[in-house]
Amino acid sequence: MPQLHVLRVFCDSAWSHGNPLGVFLDGDEVPEERRQDVAAELGFSETVFVDDAAEGRIRIYTPAFELGFAGHPSVGTAWLLGKERQPVETLRPPAGEVKVRVDGGKTFVTARPEWGPDWKFFELPDAAAVEDAPDLPDGEQVGCIWSWVDEAEGTVRSRCFSHDDNIGEDEATGSAAICLAAAVDRPIEIFQGRGSRLDARPVGDGFAEVGGRVVLDEVREFAL
Repeated sequence: MPQLHVLRVFCDSAWSHGNPLGVFLDGDEVPEERRQDVAAELGFSETVFVDDAAEGRIRIYTPAFELGFAGHPSVGTAWLLGKERQPVETLRPPAGEVKVRVDGGKTFVTARPEWGPDWKFFELPDAAAVEDAPDLPDGEQVGCIWSWVDEAEGTVRSRCFSHDDNIGEDEATGSAAICLAAAVDRPIEIFQGRGSRLDARPVGDGFAEVGGRVVLDEVREFAL
């Protein structure tokens, strides 16, 4: 029976909050034709199937479809491989090679902004406006509202929504953080969701990185 690890990715400094993630370290135990149904049943914003732990080959599914790259699944899987198997320097989702590094208790991954979903960004006047917004403007389906908390310090308040894959508001969104860091062209600390924390920065040549803290909440058998 496949074993499922349930993590929270992009926790705060007290290891609270973060975005839940399901990871099957032995992904080949879940037939490819069942993976989408499994992701939908679990209901996490993403579920990862590791096809080759040593090579870092992974597949990422939302409840509705497969993604070529996503941030919080990549950060969480890189951390889990280092904890349960062996550290990896590179993950290989379908979109491309994702470099991994660990620094100060945080796990970071590097990717190109275009590898993830097509996030649309809407800058609002202040953090209170971000807090009070009911949803994305203009009926947009996939996007982020954000504002500077302290522009000099590089702190940001954001909320991200993806209605096209039955997620709605996402607690912590690594691919969007990569896009935003690339767009503002500077390191940023993002406060997202109920209390998640993400660090992101451009790293040159069209790449940016995102990272944060990860915790393991549960390991359980999953009946197919």
